[in-house]
Parts: sequence; C-alpha cells; structure tokens
Amino acid sequence: MPTNIEIKAKARDPQRQEQLAKEISIEPVVVLDQADTFFIVPSGRLKLRELAPDHGELIQYERPDIAGPKSSHYTILSTDQPAILRNLLGAALGVRGEVRKRRRLYRAGQTRIHIDEVLGLGMFLELEIVLRADQSLDEGEAIARQIMDRLEIQEEDLIDGAYIDLICGRS
Repeated sequence: MPTNIEIKAKARDPQRQEQLAKEISIEPVVVLDQADTFFIVPSGRLKLRELAPDHGELIQYERPDIAGPKSSHYTILSTDQPAILRNLLGAALGVRGEVRKRRRLYRAGQTRIHIDEVLGLGMFLELEIVLRADQSLDEGEAIARQIMDRLEIQEEDLIDGAYIDLICGRS
C-alpha cells in the first residue's frame, strides 16, 4: 500500500502562498475541479473522486486525525464510470457527504502542493509528499516541514482532519 506524508492547513494568505508555490514548482499549475463523495465505512475513509463524466478514482485511505505531518496509507482504483460507481456504493454503504473543490496543483520534487478552494469552507493548502520505497516516515516529515516553511504555513493554520469532517463533523 503506498504511503504519503500529508498536511492540510487553512490558507493564511492564499495569493501570497500560491505565488510561493509557483516559485518552487517544477511544472506549470494544473487546475482540477473535483467532487469527492465520501461513503460510510467502519474504518478509514472511502471516497469517489469525480474528475470528469468518464474519469474518476475510488480512494480508500487510513490517516490519523492529527495536525501537522502525518502518514497516509492509500489505495486508488481508476474508473471510467464514476456516476454508476457513486450510485452503487451510495446504495450499498450510504453517503456521508460530498466535498466540491477547485484544486490548483503544483509539484515541487516529490511533493504535490494543492491550493484548494473548497465550496462552503474557503481556501486551504495541502501537501502530499509521495514517499519512495527507500524513504522513512521521518524523511517525509522533514520534507513536509521544509515546504511548510517555504509556503509560510504556521502551526496554528494546520487542520487535523479532512474537508469532509469540517463539512459534516467527525463520524
């Protein structure tokens, strides 16, 4: 199961922080409109991310709800029928809620930097450090801390859960 080190934070100064992300990015920005439907599951989180009518990703992940860098273990399955899969899983498991966002994706080395405008919540930053098989969690956390400094993310800006928790509360 692949592992990321992640942080999520409220954007203190979205325009400045996006400019800082552009400065360290190795690729041009990619803009993504995403609708994430979260399903009711006994452990971890299960969401269907719809990117287009014919492209989606079913993502199951386990991540502790703590502020600051944390490990996330995940599995992703691509689908070309996201609406059918959403309806099927909704009927079988129940829907917890939905998160809609416009994501601006930057890449800095092995780190994905997300500037997220979340409908009903506001602006956020998310870092995903995609660990290589030979890297430790500590190495990933050190990378996260370095990029947090570069993007001027402060400890009090950090969020301990997922966007769905901010919308629906903890389950």
